[in-house]
Amino acid sequence: MRLGSGTFAACCVVIEVLGVALFLRGFFPAPVRSSSRTEHQAEPPAPEPSTGASSNWTKLPPPLFSKVVIMLIDALRDDFVFGSKGVKFMPYTTYLVEKGASHSFVAEAKPPTVTMPRIKALMTGSLPGFIDVVRNLNSPALLEDNVITQAKAAGKRMIFYGDETWVKLFPQHFVEYDGTTSFFVSDYTEVDDNVTRHLDKVLKRGDWDVLILHYLGLDHIGHISGPSSPLIGHKLSEMDNILMKIHTSLLSEERENLSPNLLVLCGDHGMSETGSHGASSMEEVNTPLILISSAFERKPGDIRHPKHVQQTDLAATLAIGLGLPIPENSVGSLLFPSIEGRPVREQLRFLHLNAVQLSKLLQENVPSYKKEPGFEQFKMAERLHGNWIRLYLEENTSEVLFNLGTKVRRQYLDALRTLSLSLSRQVAQYDIYSMLVGTVMVLENPAHPNSRWSELDVVILLGTMGHVLSLGASSFIEEEHQTWYFLVNTLCLALCHEIYRNCFLGDDCEPRRCSHGERGFVNTAPALQDGSIGHDELEPHRASKSPTSLNTLRGWEKWMAMASPWVILTCCRLLRSLNQTGVQWAHRPDLGHWLTSSDHKAELSVLAALSLIMIFALVQRRCSLTSKVAMALGLLGVYCYRAAIGNVLFPWQRDSKDISKGLIEARFVHVFVLGILFTGTKDLLKSQVIAADFTIKTVGLWEIYSGLVLLAALLFRPHNLPVLVFSLLIQTIMTKFIWKPLRHDAAEITVMHYWFGQAFFYFQGNSNNIATVDISAGFVGLDTYVEVPAVFLTAFATFAGPVLWASHLVSFLSSETSSGSALSHACFCYALICSFPVSAYIILVTSLRYHLFIWSVFSPKLLYEGMHILITAAICVFFTAMDQTNTKS
Repeated sequence: MRLGSGTFAACCVVIEVLGVALFLRGFFPAPVRSSSRTEHQAEPPAPEPSTGASSNWTKLPPPLFSKVVIMLIDALRDDFVFGSKGVKFMPYTTYLVEKGASHSFVAEAKPPTVTMPRIKALMTGSLPGFIDVVRNLNSPALLEDNVITQAKAAGKRMIFYGDETWVKLFPQHFVEYDGTTSFFVSDYTEVDDNVTRHLDKVLKRGDWDVLILHYLGLDHIGHISGPSSPLIGHKLSEMDNILMKIHTSLLSEERENLSPNLLVLCGDHGMSETGSHGASSMEEVNTPLILISSAFERKPGDIRHPKHVQQTDLAATLAIGLGLPIPENSVGSLLFPSIEGRPVREQLRFLHLNAVQLSKLLQENVPSYKKEPGFEQFKMAERLHGNWIRLYLEENTSEVLFNLGTKVRRQYLDALRTLSLSLSRQVAQYDIYSMLVGTVMVLENPAHPNSRWSELDVVILLGTMGHVLSLGASSFIEEEHQTWYFLVNTLCLALCHEIYRNCFLGDDCEPRRCSHGERGFVNTAPALQDGSIGHDELEPHRASKSPTSLNTLRGWEKWMAMASPWVILTCCRLLRSLNQTGVQWAHRPDLGHWLTSSDHKAELSVLAALSLIMIFALVQRRCSLTSKVAMALGLLGVYCYRAAIGNVLFPWQRDSKDISKGLIEARFVHVFVLGILFTGTKDLLKSQVIAADFTIKTVGLWEIYSGLVLLAALLFRPHNLPVLVFSLLIQTIMTKFIWKPLRHDAAEITVMHYWFGQAFFYFQGNSNNIATVDISAGFVGLDTYVEVPAVFLTAFATFAGPVLWASHLVSFLSSETSSGSALSHACFCYALICSFPVSAYIILVTSLRYHLFIWSVFSPKLLYEGMHILITAAICVFFTAMDQTNTKS
């Protein structure tokens, strides 16, 4: 029994998916953890150090604040508060920062800059693992020691309103809560109103100790329209008014209780210039952190500039402020300005507790902890602290006591800074066994190169090898789009050379076209039985037809064939100007930014309308009449949807005041997408029954492809519709004037589809940065968060380029040959060309696992590769299914 190469390839890719999953399990590590406590069992606090005399301070200090309110504004960038936007839209907050009783900081959030890991960092003080970017979709209960759990154990009554992620992380911790869905990004009004509506009632009550508010509207606006949207200013003003209401209420209560309260204003992460987040740009990692309390009164002329701190420092500060133990896994250090108004003995006590906690964590995670500079500094500070306590208990009030106290404080602060830095570097603990097993599974892909090469094969080989080698450098990963732009341009020039040689020198100068079994690299196949699989000719034409060449083209067709590479190059150059991506040049203005500005909505509307018309013209030519009507109505619905949500205008509209969620229009399009996909699937099933009618299957595959095009048109933002148009145009040109006339075999056609699919991934504006994922696409047509469709739509919108080009490949090969060999070998070739970079990258990232940019650059790319190999597996299964259909036919 012989196994077809397509089936073999699909099996290989499935194994590779399992290997990648196992590798990811080992690569994304669990952060440093303390083993000193289980189930948050309370430990007695470290006693105050003393030399000679015994200290009576052996218990935790009492709380510094009566009540604590945490107001977390999702995606609040530091410049939204401390920059010009803050001055304009948040005047009350600006007053508190510049003249009020407050301390301001710029808190740095470590990647991944998504909500769930950042909440964990704020409440535990630890650095969550990078894999939390995936768990962010469905947060499990947090078992790690944290401020919330400590507060509950101490009998604190806590109330929460806002992002339901908190309720999932801390179940049964709040005496009262109301969670809101964080992933439905189309809503930026009700999601905040559902938080604010509780405020008046709660602020008048005195039966709580901690109030946490998590506002999502600003983040949702960023995802929809970016940080430059006029909606940002309105939302900041709304948040400023809420802050003023809370602060006024707390001040009124303080006058009655005569004990200070604490109001914390912070963000979990920022947002990039495109409005997304997840990566490590300055706009995404820098967030404001403002501590507001009457205990922080400043003297006239006391100017306090925001200091740069770590986001993990808040956990230790909140624990001290509430009179709780510092979370055992915290790598943060106490924000000293919050206690600098306390007596010196209390200051040193707080600093000592923090230093003891960090030193214990260091001992449990670093075998050679005694040689660490931070540990040595801590021991020195502890000895000096003991001497100071002895002098203090002897009631020595000389200048010596003051100077020694200052020296001890400075020594503690240096030790805390060094200990925190040392622990932050220990976050990477890899499961090497899982990584090695996964790597072995991924590398099991046979390839047997042969000696016969065409010029195009050389270009493909060198391009693939060059791309793989480039993945070893962080800069090339950040700017990978440049690699693919260069490769498709080189491919076009190679095709131009082949076309001109064929036209002017004739077929005599062309090297002999060899069978698929004779080609190297892209024409390899596995030997499963007796060293052979039975290779067939891979000419992608029906056996009944004689092969055509450029010499058979006449008139304008021949001139179009000669011009086609240059037309494709022109299209690619225009697409490069549409979306700036990567890191180095992402900040530069591009055509997309110009089109999406509010001043150019009319131009965007015209471009979107023309693009939708072009999409219909390019797709409808091979559809059935029913699908043509559905496609036309679906594309009309796409424009109506974008007009409904305010992206574009109808000719009779002068403004976009009547903005809605566009649910009816989007669902209208979804119905036509499903209808076209159903029609195509029905034709495919029918072709298995009527084996002789090959046309039915061809039409069915094209209609499935057309349905995916319509779905992409719905999910793409209006300024990205030209990407879809140029993709269809390039496919049409290459089909008619390159692949058919030049008689390229299936392997070469497969590689070209793969290269252009990768290039169009970046033409969409994507990058290896998580922040470029447009999660708003996952909610088109949804009025609430439903996980499965939201994840599917987001993934499809992100990888639309590779998916559409792979779908076109299946449709093209099926329409050009009735034998199964072309699809079978194309499946193997597609699996090989996708698997080779993934396999090589896994080896590279293993060797670079301690690289400086492992979490900010290499890890996001690894997640993209994991998703890509999963999509490849689905594509290869589809290939195999079509191969089996051809075999039956």
